[in-house]
Amino acid sequence: MLRAIWSSYNDLPNSFPSSSTETRDYVSFFLFWFGSLPAIWFPVHKIRHLFTAKAYFVPAAGIAFFIWAILRAHGLGPIVKQPGKATGSALGWAMVKGIMSSIANFATLIVNDPDFSRFARKPKDALWSQLFTIPIGFAVTSFIGIIVSSSSAVIYGGTPVWNPLDLLGRFLEGANSGERFGVFIIAAAFTLAQLGTNIAANSISAGTDMTALLPRYLNIRRGGYICAIVGLAMCPWNLLSSSNNFTTYLSAYSVFLSSIAGVMICDYYVVRKGYFQVRDLYSARKSSPYYSTFGFSWRGYTAYICGILINIVGFVGAIGRKVPAGATYLYNLNFFCGFIVASAVYYLLCRFVPIPATSDVWMEVGDEIRNPSVAYGADDDTEGASEGSPERYGTKGDEETGIRERKLGNF
Repeated sequence: MLRAIWSSYNDLPNSFPSSSTETRDYVSFFLFWFGSLPAIWFPVHKIRHLFTAKAYFVPAAGIAFFIWAILRAHGLGPIVKQPGKATGSALGWAMVKGIMSSIANFATLIVNDPDFSRFARKPKDALWSQLFTIPIGFAVTSFIGIIVSSSSAVIYGGTPVWNPLDLLGRFLEGANSGERFGVFIIAAAFTLAQLGTNIAANSISAGTDMTALLPRYLNIRRGGYICAIVGLAMCPWNLLSSSNNFTTYLSAYSVFLSSIAGVMICDYYVVRKGYFQVRDLYSARKSSPYYSTFGFSWRGYTAYICGILINIVGFVGAIGRKVPAGATYLYNLNFFCGFIVASAVYYLLCRFVPIPATSDVWMEVGDEIRNPSVAYGADDDTEGASEGSPERYGTKGDEETGIRERKLGNF
């Protein structure tokens, strides 16, 4: 954006010659970082207007960038007719790695989804919107990115420019005023998209988790600002020094998130079969079926660590160390390996050391709740109906629920 306005911005003296990032890029990063801080202040229900603007502006700019790149490459034909260089097993594993990178790109949305879906009025409100937008949105975005990156090899020759922002910088070379304005608009869309991603995938999610960890001292807003400080301390500009660093980071990210997703999904769909005692979810009493010693579920953490261990040797190989070929192949399937191992371990632990408040049949409680109060002693719809009973939730037949009655306590 700044280069589109002031071309001399690209000629800022580099004060960090030994670094992979130049002074110009550092300045741009800090401007964006400071500009992101006010957006963290707003509560979740108000920041949705930012995402509404993003939903209209960013796709339009992405399509414009896509068309512009094709026109500069003199059509789609020269782009798609470029000869492939990978063959055989190399091509197959390249496709697998691409799939894993794509999954890793939205793996954070898989585990952070409850931070947003809990604001839905009904479970189906969150289901249908995500069922279509996530796979279609990421597929279209990936397609545009591949074509635009491939077009750079046709336009300029040599190695494709993998970073779209670098390609926009190339578009500024010898550009007239109209082209500079076009680059500014597309770069502004990238800024808005990144701001929305930071808030949705980082700030709100981190704030929600920290609120659960220290509710007396932290709220979502404070947690979001802590996340911003941590994000600055981890020197994220190093991740963009090369495409290899970026994809390695995405793969490592997936290693940890796949284990979390495996435990969460196995717990809800397989172990509990959708059944929750809603009021007890908000209880800190030791008699609650969801109470854990010091807030840690040993079953969940054991499964989580096992899901990471299956990929850890391959990850060491990904950062340059020599490891067995088998570990590399497993790591190429890192998300699936971590997910399956964590799910299996958690299921087996719950089979041998059962947890309370589960169901033998599918018993998800959603739209049937007539009184959503979670306060103890509150007047219920049905006088005398106990927590989790069919009378309270409007389900049929006490005999059909198959709810296991177990003694509640520490676990």
